[in-house]
Amino acid sequence: MKITKITSHVLQYDLPEQLGYSQQYYAKRSAHLVEVETDEGITGWGECFGPGHIALANKAIVEQVIQPMILGADPMDRDVIWHKVYNLMRDHGQKGMPMQALSGVDIALWDIAGKVANLPVHKLIGGAHRDHVTVYGYGMMLRPEPVADLAARFVDEAAEIRDMGFAATKMKVGLGPKDDVTLAQAVRRGVGEDFRFMVDANHCYTTSDAFYVGRALEELEAYWFEEPVAPEDHDGYRELRAGLKVNISGGEAEFGRWGWRQILENRGLDIAQPEVCALGGISEYLRVLALCHAHFTPVINHVWGSAIAVATNLQLLAAMPPMPGGLHPWEPMLEFDTTDNKFRDDLLVEPLNIQRQVKQSGGMVAIPQGAGLGVEPDRAVIDHYKIA
Repeated sequence: MKITKITSHVLQYDLPEQLGYSQQYYAKRSAHLVEVETDEGITGWGECFGPGHIALANKAIVEQVIQPMILGADPMDRDVIWHKVYNLMRDHGQKGMPMQALSGVDIALWDIAGKVANLPVHKLIGGAHRDHVTVYGYGMMLRPEPVADLAARFVDEAAEIRDMGFAATKMKVGLGPKDDVTLAQAVRRGVGEDFRFMVDANHCYTTSDAFYVGRALEELEAYWFEEPVAPEDHDGYRELRAGLKVNISGGEAEFGRWGWRQILENRGLDIAQPEVCALGGISEYLRVLALCHAHFTPVINHVWGSAIAVATNLQLLAAMPPMPGGLHPWEPMLEFDTTDNKFRDDLLVEPLNIQRQVKQSGGMVAIPQGAGLGVEPDRAVIDHYKIA
């Protein structure tokens, strides 16, 4: 079997409303799918992390840099391919967009391998530790409106996500420390006293401001405080973890085993959040997962993107060993964006129907059992939304 073609599909549409997080507001939803074709008619699908113009840049890397390196290669040699591509791109970036681009290709190769073996990816990894996984719903995105109006909105949104059946919820912050505490208080009111909620800062604080917000989150009994400071600020993460009771999480902006080694040896995270569509694909994710568990750091994957990303993460969560183990082990959760996303809800020939599953099963979703990732995109949907 040989690789004959690699195609990037960048999809985009206008959102019904403007949404935001601590770094920007945005009005378009985008996704970057990667299609790897073979001479035996088996096609694999992957996804690259990175929206908008980042996706357009990654498309060039996938098609004009990576594709010429591996045309004619056996797609089953995915580890050989991974190291060849990484070594040839190493001088031009061990992180960032080159790794995002490699991630989409690598995921597609795993999808091909599963289809060749007629097994789901979690079987190729080593089997399923669980056939269902708990789901948390994130929402409460920022909007360009007064904080009082936004807080009132957050109360209602948080209650709605809880009532949809999700096991927990996550909010965004980024207006400034005092206003962000007001928003967190609103979410606690919305979900009630006993419902788990988390806070995602997208690295917008200085360490001192993160301590201010983090102490308020302790009072509100938030479960974790995500990316409180810049991903490069390893000292800040270590200081926050040592000084706060709320769990410190992060890692979505880190790439590869070497970057993750530094984070984990620094002991700055209570919860690791690797992003498989960015850090180097499934091949590298498995190495990072092993590092996390070697440092006794539990993992809850960062998930952002289309149904391909969701399906990939479901396969990985199924195969994730319990850590540290026991009769009632600590269990991972699937992150699920509750905002408008046609590339998640409408992309597949047979939809995952996450929201319906969550409502019917008390916050759980089943692991796809089909070959490879267990899903197939609808080409008509791709053609309709494709911009590049």
